[in-house]
Amino acid sequence: ELKSRLYVIFEGEEGQDAGGLLREWYQIIAREIFNPHYALFTTTPGDKVTYVCNSFSHYNPNHLDYFKFVGRVIAKAIYDNKHLDCYFSRSFYKHILGQPISFKDMEHEDYAFYKSMMFLLEHDLVEAGLDNLDFTMEIEEFGVSETRELKPKGHEIPVTNANKKEYVKLISQMKMTGSIRSQIKAFLDGFYDIIPKHLISIFSDTELELLISGLPTIDIEDLKANTEYHKFSLTSLQIQWFWRALRSFSQAERANFLQFVTGTSKVPLQGFSSLEGMNGVQKFQIHRDDRSTDRLPSAHTCFNQLDLPVYETYDKLRKNLLLAINECPEGFGLA
Repeated sequence: ELKSRLYVIFEGEEGQDAGGLLREWYQIIAREIFNPHYALFTTTPGDKVTYVCNSFSHYNPNHLDYFKFVGRVIAKAIYDNKHLDCYFSRSFYKHILGQPISFKDMEHEDYAFYKSMMFLLEHDLVEAGLDNLDFTMEIEEFGVSETRELKPKGHEIPVTNANKKEYVKLISQMKMTGSIRSQIKAFLDGFYDIIPKHLISIFSDTELELLISGLPTIDIEDLKANTEYHKFSLTSLQIQWFWRALRSFSQAERANFLQFVTGTSKVPLQGFSSLEGMNGVQKFQIHRDDRSTDRLPSAHTCFNQLDLPVYETYDKLRKNLLLAINECPEGFGLA
Protein backbone atom coordinates (compact mmCIF):
# COMPACT_ATOMS: atom_id res chain seq x y z
CA GLU A 1 0.00 0.00 0.00
CA LEU A 2 2.83 2.40 0.83
CA LYS A 3 4.11 2.10 -2.74
CA SER A 4 0.72 2.72 -4.36
CA ARG A 5 -0.03 5.87 -6.33
CA LEU A 6 -0.99 8.77 -4.07
CA TYR A 7 -3.90 10.99 -5.05
CA VAL A 8 -4.15 14.31 -3.22
CA ILE A 9 -7.31 16.33 -2.63
CA PHE A 10 -6.99 19.54 -0.61
CA GLU A 11 -9.88 20.12 1.74
CA GLY A 12 -12.24 22.81 0.47
CA GLU A 13 -10.64 22.89 -2.98
CA GLU A 14 -11.79 21.44 -6.26
CA GLY A 15 -9.49 19.84 -8.77
CA GLN A 16 -8.30 16.53 -10.12
CA ASP A 17 -4.81 15.40 -9.17
CA ALA A 18 -2.94 14.84 -12.42
CA GLY A 19 0.39 15.15 -10.62
CA GLY A 20 0.39 18.85 -9.76
CA LEU A 21 -1.45 18.49 -6.45
CA LEU A 22 0.83 15.64 -5.38
CA ARG A 23 3.88 17.77 -6.17
CA GLU A 24 2.42 20.67 -4.16
CA TRP A 25 1.67 18.32 -1.25
CA TYR A 26 5.28 17.14 -1.18
CA GLN A 27 6.46 20.78 -1.16
CA ILE A 28 4.21 21.60 1.80
CA ILE A 29 5.33 18.51 3.72
CA ALA A 30 9.00 19.33 3.04
CA ARG A 31 8.54 22.79 4.62
CA GLU A 32 6.79 21.33 7.67
CA ILE A 33 9.52 18.71 8.23
CA PHE A 34 11.87 21.54 9.24
CA ASN A 35 9.29 23.59 11.13
CA PRO A 36 11.07 24.46 14.41
CA HIS A 37 7.82 23.95 16.35
CA TYR A 38 8.19 20.19 15.80
CA ALA A 39 11.86 20.29 16.97
CA LEU A 40 12.77 17.41 14.64
CA PHE A 41 15.73 18.90 12.78
CA THR A 42 18.24 21.67 13.29
CA THR A 43 20.76 23.30 10.96
CA THR A 44 24.41 22.32 11.22
CA PRO A 45 26.79 24.90 12.75
CA GLY A 46 29.07 24.39 9.75
CA ASP A 47 26.92 25.93 7.03
CA LYS A 48 23.53 26.75 8.66
CA VAL A 49 21.88 25.35 5.50
CA THR A 50 21.97 21.57 5.82
CA TYR A 51 20.00 19.74 8.51
CA VAL A 52 20.65 17.05 11.12
CA CYS A 53 18.37 15.38 13.64
CA ASN A 54 17.75 17.54 16.69
CA SER A 55 19.15 15.79 19.76
CA PHE A 56 16.52 17.64 21.85
CA SER A 57 13.60 16.32 19.78
CA HIS A 58 12.51 14.07 22.67
CA TYR A 59 10.82 17.12 24.20
CA ASN A 60 8.19 16.42 21.56
CA PRO A 61 6.61 13.25 23.06
CA ASN A 62 5.68 11.89 19.61
CA HIS A 63 9.04 12.67 18.01
CA LEU A 64 9.92 9.07 17.04
CA ASP A 65 6.57 8.61 15.28
CA TYR A 66 7.25 11.84 13.41
CA PHE A 67 10.74 10.69 12.41
CA LYS A 68 9.35 7.41 11.07
CA PHE A 69 6.75 9.37 9.09
CA VAL A 70 9.43 11.71 7.69
CA GLY A 71 11.50 8.69 6.65
CA ARG A 72 8.53 7.29 4.77
CA VAL A 73 7.74 10.62 3.10
CA ILE A 74 11.29 11.11 1.81
CA ALA A 75 11.53 7.54 0.54
CA LYS A 76 8.08 7.80 -1.08
CA ALA A 77 9.14 11.03 -2.81
CA ILE A 78 12.16 9.21 -4.26
CA TYR A 79 9.90 6.31 -5.29
CA ASP A 80 7.45 8.74 -6.94
CA ASN A 81 10.30 10.70 -8.59
CA LYS A 82 9.28 13.90 -6.79
CA HIS A 83 12.00 16.26 -5.57
CA LEU A 84 11.96 17.88 -2.13
CA ASP A 85 13.57 21.06 -0.84
CA CYS A 86 15.46 18.98 1.73
CA TYR A 87 19.21 19.17 2.28
CA PHE A 88 20.85 17.09 4.99
CA SER A 89 24.38 16.76 6.36
CA ARG A 90 26.86 14.31 4.83
CA SER A 91 26.65 12.08 7.91
CA PHE A 92 22.85 11.89 7.67
CA TYR A 93 23.01 10.70 4.06
CA LYS A 94 25.60 8.12 5.12
CA HIS A 95 23.23 6.86 7.84
CA ILE A 96 20.57 6.26 5.17
CA LEU A 97 23.07 4.43 2.96
CA GLY A 98 24.48 2.36 5.81
CA GLN A 99 27.96 3.79 5.28
CA PRO A 100 30.41 4.34 8.17
CA ILE A 101 30.70 7.85 9.59
CA SER A 102 34.22 9.30 9.67
CA PHE A 103 35.85 12.08 11.67
CA LYS A 104 36.26 13.96 8.37
CA ASP A 105 32.45 14.31 8.17
CA MET A 106 32.63 16.53 11.25
CA GLU A 107 34.36 19.25 9.19
CA HIS A 108 31.09 19.81 7.30
CA GLU A 109 28.88 19.75 10.40
CA ASP A 110 30.82 21.68 13.04
CA TYR A 111 34.05 23.21 11.78
CA ALA A 112 35.00 24.77 15.13
CA PHE A 113 34.73 21.38 16.86
CA TYR A 114 36.62 19.73 13.99
CA LYS A 115 39.49 22.23 14.33
CA SER A 116 39.67 21.71 18.10
CA MET A 117 39.96 17.95 17.56
CA MET A 118 42.63 18.48 14.89
CA PHE A 119 44.58 20.60 17.39
CA LEU A 120 44.32 17.79 19.91
CA LEU A 121 45.59 15.24 17.37
CA GLU A 122 48.49 17.38 16.18
CA HIS A 123 49.87 18.48 19.57
CA ASP A 124 51.29 16.85 22.65
CA LEU A 125 48.48 16.84 25.24
CA VAL A 126 50.69 17.73 28.20
CA GLU A 127 52.36 20.65 26.39
CA ALA A 128 48.96 21.88 25.18
CA GLY A 129 47.45 21.68 28.67
CA LEU A 130 44.93 19.05 27.57
CA ASP A 131 46.07 16.24 29.86
CA ASN A 132 42.92 16.47 32.04
CA LEU A 133 40.51 14.89 29.55
CA ASP A 134 38.79 11.55 29.96
CA PHE A 135 36.47 9.43 27.80
CA THR A 136 33.34 11.41 28.61
CA MET A 137 31.41 14.18 26.88
CA GLU A 138 29.44 17.06 28.38
CA ILE A 139 25.92 17.50 26.97
CA GLU A 140 23.93 20.62 27.82
CA GLU A 141 20.16 20.64 27.47
CA PHE A 142 18.32 23.84 28.33
CA GLY A 143 20.99 24.95 30.77
CA VAL A 144 21.38 21.55 32.49
CA SER A 145 24.69 19.72 31.97
CA GLU A 146 24.93 15.95 31.72
CA THR A 147 28.04 13.79 31.40
CA ARG A 148 27.88 10.88 28.96
CA GLU A 149 30.54 8.20 28.76
CA LEU A 150 32.11 7.49 25.38
CA LYS A 151 32.92 3.92 26.43
CA PRO A 152 32.26 1.82 29.58
CA LYS A 153 33.85 3.44 32.66
CA GLY A 154 34.99 6.29 30.45
CA HIS A 155 35.25 8.64 33.43
CA GLU A 156 38.07 6.45 34.74
CA ILE A 157 40.06 6.42 31.48
CA PRO A 158 42.34 9.44 30.87
CA VAL A 159 42.97 10.64 27.32
CA THR A 160 46.66 10.26 26.45
CA ASN A 161 48.81 10.75 23.38
CA ALA A 162 48.55 6.98 22.87
CA ASN A 163 44.73 6.78 22.84
CA LYS A 164 43.69 10.26 21.64
CA LYS A 165 42.80 8.96 18.13
CA GLU A 166 40.27 6.63 19.73
CA TYR A 167 38.93 9.53 21.80
CA VAL A 168 38.44 11.73 18.72
CA LYS A 169 36.74 8.89 16.87
CA LEU A 170 34.35 8.14 19.74
CA ILE A 171 33.44 11.75 20.54
CA SER A 172 32.78 12.43 16.83
CA GLN A 173 30.57 9.35 16.63
CA MET A 174 28.70 10.50 19.74
CA LYS A 175 28.01 13.92 18.21
CA MET A 176 26.98 12.57 14.80
CA THR A 177 25.36 9.27 15.83
CA GLY A 178 25.21 8.41 19.52
CA SER A 179 23.27 11.48 20.67
CA ILE A 180 20.58 10.96 17.98
CA ARG A 181 20.59 7.17 17.66
CA SER A 182 16.88 6.66 18.41
CA GLN A 183 15.88 9.43 15.97
CA ILE A 184 18.01 7.93 13.19
CA LYS A 185 16.59 4.45 13.82
CA ALA A 186 12.99 5.70 13.66
CA PHE A 187 13.70 7.61 10.43
CA LEU A 188 15.38 4.59 8.84
CA ASP A 189 12.56 2.25 9.91
CA GLY A 190 10.17 4.46 7.95
CA PHE A 191 12.51 4.97 4.99
CA TYR A 192 13.27 1.26 4.55
CA ASP A 193 9.53 0.48 4.60
CA ILE A 194 9.46 2.07 1.14
CA ILE A 195 12.98 1.57 -0.22
CA PRO A 196 14.98 -1.33 1.28
CA LYS A 197 18.51 -0.64 2.45
CA HIS A 198 20.11 -2.93 -0.15
CA LEU A 199 18.55 -0.89 -2.95
CA ILE A 200 19.41 2.61 -1.70
CA SER A 201 22.95 1.65 -0.63
CA ILE A 202 24.18 1.50 -4.25
CA PHE A 203 24.35 5.31 -4.25
CA SER A 204 26.98 7.65 -2.81
CA ASP A 205 26.03 10.37 -0.32
CA THR A 206 26.31 13.07 -3.02
CA GLU A 207 24.16 11.03 -5.42
CA LEU A 208 21.54 10.52 -2.71
CA GLU A 209 21.29 14.27 -2.15
CA LEU A 210 20.57 14.80 -5.85
CA LEU A 211 18.12 11.90 -5.82
CA ILE A 212 16.13 13.57 -3.02
CA SER A 213 16.51 17.22 -4.01
CA GLY A 214 17.02 17.07 -7.78
CA LEU A 215 19.56 18.81 -10.00
CA PRO A 216 19.82 22.52 -9.18
CA THR A 217 19.87 25.25 -11.81
CA ILE A 218 23.25 26.89 -11.32
CA ASP A 219 23.75 30.35 -12.80
CA ILE A 220 27.48 30.48 -13.57
CA GLU A 221 27.42 34.23 -14.22
CA ASP A 222 25.78 34.87 -10.83
CA LEU A 223 28.41 32.69 -9.13
CA LYS A 224 31.19 34.51 -10.99
CA ALA A 225 29.77 37.91 -9.95
CA ASN A 226 29.90 36.82 -6.30
CA THR A 227 33.37 35.29 -6.18
CA GLU A 228 36.40 36.51 -4.22
CA TYR A 229 39.98 35.82 -5.33
CA HIS A 230 43.04 35.32 -3.14
CA LYS A 231 46.46 35.60 -4.85
CA PHE A 232 44.52 35.39 -8.12
CA SER A 233 42.65 38.06 -10.06
CA LEU A 234 39.79 37.94 -12.53
CA THR A 235 42.32 38.29 -15.36
CA SER A 236 44.60 35.46 -14.17
CA LEU A 237 44.96 32.80 -16.85
CA GLN A 238 43.94 29.98 -14.47
CA ILE A 239 40.80 31.92 -13.43
CA GLN A 240 39.76 32.44 -17.04
CA TRP A 241 40.32 28.72 -17.67
CA PHE A 242 38.36 27.87 -14.52
CA TRP A 243 35.21 29.75 -15.61
CA ARG A 244 35.55 28.35 -19.13
CA ALA A 245 35.70 24.83 -17.66
CA LEU A 246 32.72 25.43 -15.37
CA ARG A 247 30.61 26.69 -18.29
CA SER A 248 31.46 23.51 -20.20
CA PHE A 249 30.18 21.27 -17.38
CA SER A 250 26.82 19.54 -17.57
CA GLN A 251 24.15 20.38 -14.98
CA ALA A 252 25.07 17.22 -13.06
CA GLU A 253 28.77 18.15 -13.06
CA ARG A 254 27.93 21.69 -11.92
CA ALA A 255 25.89 20.20 -9.05
CA ASN A 256 28.86 17.99 -8.11
CA PHE A 257 31.09 21.06 -8.15
CA LEU A 258 28.73 22.97 -5.85
CA GLN A 259 28.63 20.00 -3.46
CA PHE A 260 32.43 19.85 -3.53
CA VAL A 261 33.02 23.49 -2.57
CA THR A 262 30.01 24.22 -0.31
CA GLY A 263 29.03 20.78 1.03
CA THR A 264 25.57 20.86 -0.57
CA SER A 265 23.96 21.29 -3.99
CA LYS A 266 21.49 23.83 -2.56
CA VAL A 267 21.44 27.14 -4.43
CA PRO A 268 20.48 30.10 -2.20
CA LEU A 269 17.01 31.45 -2.96
CA GLN A 270 18.39 34.99 -3.37
CA GLY A 271 21.32 33.81 -5.50
CA PHE A 272 25.00 33.34 -4.70
CA SER A 273 25.27 36.76 -3.04
CA SER A 274 23.49 35.05 -0.11
CA LEU A 275 25.70 31.96 0.03
CA GLU A 276 26.13 30.91 3.67
CA GLY A 277 29.33 29.85 5.46
CA MET A 278 30.01 28.99 9.06
CA ASN A 279 30.08 32.69 10.05
CA GLY A 280 27.06 33.84 8.05
CA VAL A 281 27.06 35.10 4.46
CA GLN A 282 30.30 33.93 2.83
CA LYS A 283 30.94 34.36 -0.89
CA PHE A 284 32.59 31.67 -2.98
CA GLN A 285 36.39 32.02 -2.81
CA ILE A 286 39.17 30.80 -5.07
CA HIS A 287 42.59 30.62 -3.39
CA ARG A 288 45.83 30.14 -5.30
CA ASP A 289 47.60 26.88 -4.34
CA ASP A 290 51.29 27.34 -5.07
CA ARG A 291 52.18 23.75 -4.29
CA SER A 292 52.73 21.13 -6.98
CA THR A 293 50.53 21.28 -10.08
CA ASP A 294 50.31 17.49 -9.82
CA ARG A 295 47.85 18.03 -6.98
CA LEU A 296 44.10 18.06 -7.42
CA PRO A 297 42.03 21.12 -6.44
CA SER A 298 40.84 20.90 -2.83
CA ALA A 299 38.03 22.59 -0.90
CA HIS A 300 37.07 23.90 2.54
CA THR A 301 33.29 23.70 2.58
CA CYS A 302 32.74 25.75 5.74
CA PHE A 303 34.32 28.73 3.95
CA ASN A 304 32.99 27.95 0.43
CA GLN A 305 36.65 27.90 -0.60
CA LEU A 306 38.40 26.26 -3.55
CA ASP A 307 42.19 25.88 -3.49
CA LEU A 308 43.26 25.89 -7.14
CA PRO A 309 46.79 24.89 -8.22
CA VAL A 310 48.47 27.00 -10.90
CA TYR A 311 47.96 24.56 -13.77
CA GLU A 312 49.95 25.03 -16.97
CA THR A 313 47.13 24.31 -19.45
CA TYR A 314 43.35 24.55 -19.71
CA ASP A 315 43.00 20.83 -20.41
CA LYS A 316 44.92 19.91 -17.26
CA LEU A 317 42.83 22.29 -15.13
CA ARG A 318 39.53 20.96 -16.48
CA LYS A 319 40.60 17.31 -16.18
CA ASN A 320 41.82 17.68 -12.58
CA LEU A 321 38.80 19.73 -11.53
CA LEU A 322 36.45 17.05 -12.85
CA LEU A 323 38.52 14.34 -11.18
CA ALA A 324 38.40 16.18 -7.85
CA ILE A 325 34.63 16.80 -7.81
CA ASN A 326 33.79 13.27 -8.95
CA GLU A 327 36.34 11.25 -6.99
CA CYS A 328 36.99 13.37 -3.88
CA PRO A 329 33.51 14.46 -2.70
CA GLU A 330 34.72 15.04 0.86
CA GLY A 331 36.66 18.06 -0.32
CA PHE A 332 40.30 17.24 0.36
CA GLY A 333 42.95 17.06 -2.34
CA LEU A 334 45.17 14.20 -3.36
CA ALA A 335 48.88 14.68 -3.87
